[in-house]
Amino acid sequence: MFMTKTKIYYDADANLQILKDKTLAVIGYGAQGRAQARMMHESGLDVVVGVRENGASWKQASEDGLPVTTIEEVTGKADIVHILIPDEHQKEVYETQIEPNLKPGATLGFSHGFNIVYGYIAPPKGVGVIMVAPKSPGTEEYKVYKEGFGVPALLAVQAENAEGNAKELALAMAKSMAFTKAGVLECTFEQETYEDLFGEQAVLCGGVTELMKTGFEVLVEAGYPPELAYFECLHEMKLIVDLMYQGGLSYMRYSVSDTAEHGDYTGGPKVITDDTRKAMKKILADIQSGAYAEEWIEENETGRKWFNEQRQSHRTSQIEEVGKKLRRMMPWLKAKEF
Repeated sequence: MFMTKTKIYYDADANLQILKDKTLAVIGYGAQGRAQARMMHESGLDVVVGVRENGASWKQASEDGLPVTTIEEVTGKADIVHILIPDEHQKEVYETQIEPNLKPGATLGFSHGFNIVYGYIAPPKGVGVIMVAPKSPGTEEYKVYKEGFGVPALLAVQAENAEGNAKELALAMAKSMAFTKAGVLECTFEQETYEDLFGEQAVLCGGVTELMKTGFEVLVEAGYPPELAYFECLHEMKLIVDLMYQGGLSYMRYSVSDTAEHGDYTGGPKVITDDTRKAMKKILADIQSGAYAEEWIEENETGRKWFNEQRQSHRTSQIEEVGKKLRRMMPWLKAKEF
């Protein structure tokens, strides 16, 4: 496939002045909503949080010192409506609370393209559609911002706004959150959505968790102590990933023993086989076709029965029970139990 070079933007490419006198509505106050709203607010922008009236998020935003009101009210006055609620709730909230109150010529912002790419949200003509998507959890991006730097992010424009400056607005938002200090990569809504979903399913969440769980089970079934299997197949994963995070695969291989590096080269291809590659390609094909999106939305519309059963089953699995016991031995971890 022909690959084009990704454009990367930095501080000099963005002008915060374009957001002067504009009101930004941040819809939702979860991990991303809280982080992004606070960063833009602390950078001097006119930010108002829109959430359910008098709920926990309303209280948290107020305690953080941000103006907060209902989604309907803030949408009616905002020049940019940045939607940061979960994917599965965006369609209903947009249709019932945002679209009827949207100012003509306003701009919609997102940090994930799911609902735009799959057509669950279809903005009217003349409304800009942009994406500013930090490549970090909300707590981490806010921490880095407070330290005077920023995390990398993605930027995309799906539809131009009435003023013809959608990209400039997105860049200015990115700069206000210090993302342009690290670098903002330009992409399309489709690229961000497909790659994000694929990474979650095939590698970061689905792939890695199933690999660790299966390794744990193989050792336990062979008669090895569950505690040792937990340390080897789950606990030590952080040590390896931290090395990769710092210097890529080569630095990890440099840092571990030669025996471990040899096992990397010999064991990896035995686990990740041609069948695994085919399964990954099928995951990607289902994401690109919209089949996965339809499955996930249908699961939510029918009460999440299967999803909730899976959640409960995995929370009570042996590897989780063993992990709870072992984490109590390591108070410095500040363990989180669910």
